[in-house]
Amino acid sequence: MAVSAQNFQLHNDFERGYLTTTFELFKVDKYGNTYTFIDFDYDAKSGINQGYYEFARVLKTEKMPIGVHVEYNGGLGTFETGVGQGGYTINNAWIFGLNYAKGTAKWGYSTYAGYKAIKDADKGNFQITGTWYVNLIENKLTFSGFADVWTENGLSENTVFLSEPQLWYHLNKSFSIGGEVELSNNFVGISEFKIRPTVGIKWNI
Repeated sequence: MAVSAQNFQLHNDFERGYLTTTFELFKVDKYGNTYTFIDFDYDAKSGINQGYYEFARVLKTEKMPIGVHVEYNGGLGTFETGVGQGGYTINNAWIFGLNYAKGTAKWGYSTYAGYKAIKDADKGNFQITGTWYVNLIENKLTFSGFADVWTENGLSENTVFLSEPQLWYHLNKSFSIGGEVELSNNFVGISEFKIRPTVGIKWNI
């Protein structure tokens, strides 16, 4: 398994009609691992119309079967109004939980469950996340992604599901082509189940 990896992605979202860039970084050290990413959505009229950021740290040594997971999420965006642009923030959230991971060069997964402290939430919340990768064809084809389930106001109709499976064909060590499919329910105010495909290119830095 790679001790560290970072990449830059450009996706074309067909349903929303805009481009998204993603920068990811993953690094392992003797005390665990660090993962972070930042998304920017680009509207043709106003430029960047949303930014979203996650930072996660797992504290784990070789003698620990389970790691301690700490994560921060947040972001902001803009929208058009009849008299100009408005703005909004994605409420800050902290997640504190436990993480278990296993993997080889061919496949791997990581999962965590934790308490989710969301700014201005009236009730306590939780999040469960799983990530995976499978090298279907060595050095050529990789299937990866994540799936989240979280609450935003306790156990209620606001429970959210979000998953983004990705498939990448590796042109060489630096560049890959492929895309993802966003699967969601109760996400960003839309109560119905949505399927949103993208095509993209990834630069492995």
